[in-house]
Amino acid sequence: MSQELIAAMRQSVVDGDPDRAAELAVQALAEGMDPLVAIEEGYVPGLRDVGEQFSCGEMYLPEMMLAARAMQKAVAVLEPEMAKTAQQRQVTGRVVIGTVKGDIHEIGKSLVAMMLSADGFEVHDLGVDVAPERFVAKAQEVGADIVAVSALLTTTMTGQRTVIDALADAGLRPGVKVLVGGAPVTRAWADQIGADGYGEDAVGAVKVARGLVGA
Repeated sequence: MSQELIAAMRQSVVDGDPDRAAELAVQALAEGMDPLVAIEEGYVPGLRDVGEQFSCGEMYLPEMMLAARAMQKAVAVLEPEMAKTAQQRQVTGRVVIGTVKGDIHEIGKSLVAMMLSADGFEVHDLGVDVAPERFVAKAQEVGADIVAVSALLTTTMTGQRTVIDALADAGLRPGVKVLVGGAPVTRAWADQIGADGYGEDAVGAVKVARGLVGA
């Protein structure tokens, strides 16, 4: 295994260079590198580095988004090869994520979804303006461990409580944990509505999610 290639993969994510990340993934396969090793030892550490820098205020949201995009491009090259050999990444947990009904803000939610996926979670992203019954149906369909609910407006925050109530009515609580986040959301609000976790940002959300599944 080429340590230089592994280091370059990591750096391509830190640099937020999707084209370079994909090019290195192609090179790794051409050299016979195990695609799972490329993901776990090359790209994932790079995204974690970026997450730590973001948490410390050394990187900002646009850079974080580019890093996540670089990771996505690389994984898109490597996953088909993993499928051919029936290889699978170890699943940390299954997450259904979306932005509440009436709210069409996507960037923060998408970033959390990408970070969770990079950390080994199986992520089912429902998008934006998601009705409570869609969260419930998807959670039932995939056997979700966590339902992550984003709200970016004070006027849509109550939708997070509605999702929790809908999950409870469907008999999915407390087995399915609920993680909430978004610009106006606070830990106090999460406690008030009975959520199991609160993510202040994408990096924090991943840490909380890992805790919720005992990882």
